[in-house]
Amino acid sequence: MTIAMTFDRGRRKIYHARLMYARPFIDSLDFARNGQQLSGEVPVVELPRLLDELENLSGILRYVVRGGVDKQGIPWIEISVDGHCQLRCQRCMNSLDFPLQLDTRLLLRDQAGLDELDDNGAGGDEEEFDSILADPHLNVLDLLEEEILLSLPIASKHELGACQVADSENAAEEKSPFAVLAKLKRS
Repeated sequence: MTIAMTFDRGRRKIYHARLMYARPFIDSLDFARNGQQLSGEVPVVELPRLLDELENLSGILRYVVRGGVDKQGIPWIEISVDGHCQLRCQRCMNSLDFPLQLDTRLLLRDQAGLDELDDNGAGGDEEEFDSILADPHLNVLDLLEEEILLSLPIASKHELGACQVADSENAAEEKSPFAVLAKLKRS
């Protein structure tokens, strides 16, 4: 007795659900030693830790990840990210268009290499690039997200004079807790 099970019985094509977004993984050492390159686009909404920093969740970031080996034989990964984010201005609390242009190189080290850098006081003068742990299953989008978060300003602000703060003094007084106390005192 043969039982044939097929995914689409009767060829009804009822599986039109949106495909899950594929997260790229690489073997970081193999990627670097073979000089490979990976490029693509990622919607901002696919970077969950970045969402807390953003005012608006729309947008797409373009990225390029390249691998290589330096003259001393140390493998590295170079990351380039280009796009725009909408941050929240800490002065006026309105949306702030932030152009994101990120270019960074990360050296790949094993755990012993990272421990040695820590013992020598963060690598001294010879260490001009940041180092990360070489990973045989490195999530590229997690790495991009980490580097983007590190590149964002601590407190994003518009240029001086560019904030759109409420012009009316009454609006400022109504928001002030002291104005509310003054009204209570008059009553």
